[in-house]
Amino acid sequence: MYDSSTMITFEDRVLAHLEVVIVSKLRRKESFALSWRETPENGDGRSTVWIDPSIPLRFRFSGSRPPALDRDWVERLAAAAASSSGLIAVDEDGQPVVGSTHERGL
Repeated sequence: MYDSSTMITFEDRVLAHLEVVIVSKLRRKESFALSWRETPENGDGRSTVWIDPSIPLRFRFSGSRPPALDRDWVERLAAAAASSSGLIAVDEDGQPVVGSTHERGL
């Protein structure tokens, strides 16, 4: 959940890796962009949000057990988050991750 009005859905394993990177950046009071591919139902394009410590975030997982984390994947995502292009959601193989965005009232 982003800014209490936008829900962005990722597969649990992807979300777990993004959460580690996002929380780490926010602890250091660093802002950055997060981008992902949209589902065909949402136009099959790309979305970007600005992640900032002042914007409310909530991570909610479908499964009850935490997914195993891949340190190399986390490090690649963290390096992307520190770049000028921001954190682009990709899987372990570097392929774009599809997320689904839902906004309240739309």
